[in-house]
Amino acid sequence: MARGWESKAIESQQEDRESAAAAKKGPALTPEEAKHEARRQTLTVALARAQADLAIAHHPAHRKMLQAAIVTLNEQLQ
Repeated sequence: MARGWESKAIESQQEDRESAAAAKKGPALTPEEAKHEARRQTLTVALARAQADLAIAHHPAHRKMLQAAIVTLNEQLQ
């Protein structure tokens, strides 16, 4: 089955993150730090997905919802 470009973009971002994490090899994270990092990664992937969806969305209500989601995700990443 063929994959869409947004799937490839997200997969690429995940691989880049994993490579960066493997290259970092710093001290082990505390459970709280690991939880925070996992949440940040989840938000980053959700943001990438919302941006990709917005790029192809045509219906005004759907675009508005995606724009609001992007604002919220950016706020949470701050």
